[in-house]
Amino acid sequence: MNSKTIDLIRSNDHLTLSRVISEVESNSNLDNDFFTNIYTLSNDSIRIGVTGPPGAGKSTLTNEIIKFFLNENKSIGVVAIDPTSPFTGGALLGDRVRMNQYLFNENVFIRSMSTHGDLGGLTKRAQEVGDVLAASGKDVIIYETVGVGQGELDVSKAVDLTIVVLVPESGDEVQLMKAGIIEIADIFVINKSDRDGSGKLAQSLTSILHSFSKKDDLIPPVFSTSANNGDGIEKLYNGLINTLELIKKNGLFDKNRIKRHKNRILQLVQERLLSDFWTKKKINELKLSIDNINSIKVSHYEIVKKLFEDKSV
Repeated sequence: MNSKTIDLIRSNDHLTLSRVISEVESNSNLDNDFFTNIYTLSNDSIRIGVTGPPGAGKSTLTNEIIKFFLNENKSIGVVAIDPTSPFTGGALLGDRVRMNQYLFNENVFIRSMSTHGDLGGLTKRAQEVGDVLAASGKDVIIYETVGVGQGELDVSKAVDLTIVVLVPESGDEVQLMKAGIIEIADIFVINKSDRDGSGKLAQSLTSILHSFSKKDDLIPPVFSTSANNGDGIEKLYNGLINTLELIKKNGLFDKNRIKRHKNRILQLVQERLLSDFWTKKKINELKLSIDNINSIKVSHYEIVKKLFEDKSV
């Protein structure tokens, strides 16, 4: 990709951002040099993850948080991960529709992406999209996950701070004991707190957090909001800023960024190995082998073994 494109990204040209992000998603026309060239431009943005079960109001909450960042003269990029349509392969829901008040705001860029079947709440290309948005000068990148409940833990590996959004009536205090959610959250939000049971959930959650915490650990704060009418959002925003400052002060911020850097190296190596292995000839041979199967008499392990032993492929 030429230097003119990178200059347009740096100048926050939204048409160029849209085009480049589409190429990132489709994994076309982009080489390693492009990401190398924008690397130094993509390290200053704060990355925030917003995750939680479906229906918790993550999009509405994100929408309200954006307002407070804008009031502080910050620019924001949002990567909203939606379920994949079984028909088109694209994003099934459109978070940009829900946040269309920012459509002509040059300080906000919102992109809906489908999961493409990836597990963990994020799509594999989400971090690269975040890099592009950061290179355009966005001060804050928000990842809003697909909302698959206990499985979406990958977001914590991609961000500097993770917000877990819960709702009163979903029995989440029980799920917290089972899932890794208790370990990934830097902030908990009980949204739709005007509903019955919100006070009980807040008490149960606070008790659980104190029980699980170790000495010198930062105990995640718990905030109650009703994002639909804006209640509690200012307090949440202030808490978010304070938590970021605490994470930086105790060294966790830099430590997590180095860990993320290492994880991304491992991910790129895995992708490169898979890409080098799956030649067109191998894909065709695998398809032919599977298409010719009309019995379950031969073990699937034996079939795979023969594929790998065939040196002609």
